[in-house]
Amino acid sequence: MSTPSSATTPAAAVLCRGIEKDFGDGEARVRVLRGVDFAARAGEITFLMGPSGCGKTTLISVIAGLLDPSAGAVELFGQDVNLLPPSERVLFRRRNLGFVFQQYNLLTSLTAAENAAVPLLAAGMKRPEAVDRAKALLVKLGLGNRLDSLPSKLSGGQQQRVALARALVHEPRLVICDEPTAALDHATGESVMELLAGSAIHPERAVVVVTHDSRVLRFAHAVAHMDDGLITDSARQTLST
Repeated sequence: MSTPSSATTPAAAVLCRGIEKDFGDGEARVRVLRGVDFAARAGEITFLMGPSGCGKTTLISVIAGLLDPSAGAVELFGQDVNLLPPSERVLFRRRNLGFVFQQYNLLTSLTAAENAAVPLLAAGMKRPEAVDRAKALLVKLGLGNRLDSLPSKLSGGQQQRVALARALVHEPRLVICDEPTAALDHATGESVMELLAGSAIHPERAVVVVTHDSRVLRFAHAVAHMDDGLITDSARQTLST
């Protein structure tokens, strides 16, 4: 079988080599990641699947810089972010990364639109422009009638869509989602994945999705399966229409 040339193969947006992650010390130490090799290409959606407790959330937290690896290296768009000085590391992630947390992590005192606008405000955009841009994205996600609602007045699925808008609003190069359709009905889950797919179809962007939702598998360009702290297999697939 011939190997595609570098001219036609998308570049790696995410490249993990030998990632290990331990929690605890001494006899209480638990190794959650046991030498993970993982890659996600630019211009694509890559799914990460596996049973609960296998290390998926830990892996994407390491990729996003929320956790430091115990060993191994992570490159994002060719840059080993851990080699950057701390201040530059923060700026790199702020500019290039959007993360959808499984628990949403919305600010309780801010409205849906204000929560979604946070990355733009952090980047220095004026508040009216930032909120207007966030509102436009929330409308696309079916939340046009909830723009001024506080998180406490939103359902779990609505909060999840606000969290997704917050991850996408600043048009990051890498979007990482932890179970983005878990709290959504099928139709809403499809619309969310269509929005993520639209974000991924760009030669300098990529989307990594942790999911158990087999209903949305058709959106994945590649699927990696994980078990017991390791990638057990990965495969590319032809997208259905």
